[in-house]
Parts: sequence; C-alpha cells; structure tokens
Amino acid sequence: MHTLYDSDAFAVVHILANAPTEGSNIIADGPQIPRHGFEIVDKRSGKEVYLDGSWAEMFQLQITAWQHNTPSQEEVEDTLEGYAGLAQMPVVMH
Repeated sequence: MHTLYDSDAFAVVHILANAPTEGSNIIADGPQIPRHGFEIVDKRSGKEVYLDGSWAEMFQLQITAWQHNTPSQEEVEDTLEGYAGLAQMPVVMH
C-alpha cells in the first residue's frame, strides 16, 4: 500500500492486493491475474471509493499524465472531486 496523495480534502492510496508480503513463501496453483487498485478518500464527506479493473487503469493513465505535466493542487483536487462523486462507502477505522 502506497500513499500517493494526501491533503486536507483527499487521500489517494495505491493498493497492490496480490503483492506477496515480505518473507512469504506462497506457491501459486496456476496463473494469477495481478489485482491492484486505488482508494480515494474524500475527507470532507467521510466516504471512499475503490477503483479497480478498468477504473484503475483509467486512473493510472491520469497519474502518468500528472507525472509528465506536474499539475497544480487545484487541478489534482478537481479531478479527484469527479471520482469522489462515486464514493458511497463510509470510511471506517479498523
């Protein structure tokens, strides 16, 4: 799990769901599809959305574009605001 962005309004975490943990000795029974995604937390509403599959791929393209163009914080948060509209799950502390 890697925090990619953290501000007063949003947090974005890249989650590698099938990444082996350090010291693990897991032997796969056949091919595995690597699954990863992004969790976007809207701190203002207390809700989060998890992007995987094609949504994660689209968001990864956005991140790559940001790496090349270095957007302002306002531009990043405007984009995250669009994804925050998908957020339905309340953030729960574990």
